[in-house]
Amino acid sequence: MQKLTLSILPHQFAVCRLDPNGHIPSWALLGDDFVSLTRTSSELSVVCMQENVPHEDTTTERGWYCLKVNGPFDFSVAGIHASLAIPLADADISVLSIATYETDHLLIKEEDLERAIQTLTQAGHTILR
Repeated sequence: MQKLTLSILPHQFAVCRLDPNGHIPSWALLGDDFVSLTRTSSELSVVCMQENVPHEDTTTERGWYCLKVNGPFDFSVAGIHASLAIPLADADISVLSIATYETDHLLIKEEDLERAIQTLTQAGHTILR
């Protein structure tokens, strides 16, 4: 399996479910950290800094940290996600994975973060704080 270096992004994140036909809210794009927008026929999913999300009228799961795999990686490189997901699944740690053009991001709940760091370190990965 691949041995990777990951960085913990400094902010907490929220995962929000919005109307699939709605607009992308301006609060989702505030700040200069990680943002992910995904629209399907059933939802507009927004992952952004938790502090930006209003408390009213938004279905939100708060309290996530983001581990960014230090890349970039070519699309032909196989096994990056598996080398992270398998040890975490074996440790019964749930993750929300988001891939970008250059790399992968793992969202991990706050209460699982230290155990996830320990699990990934034991699997041979390096975690930068």
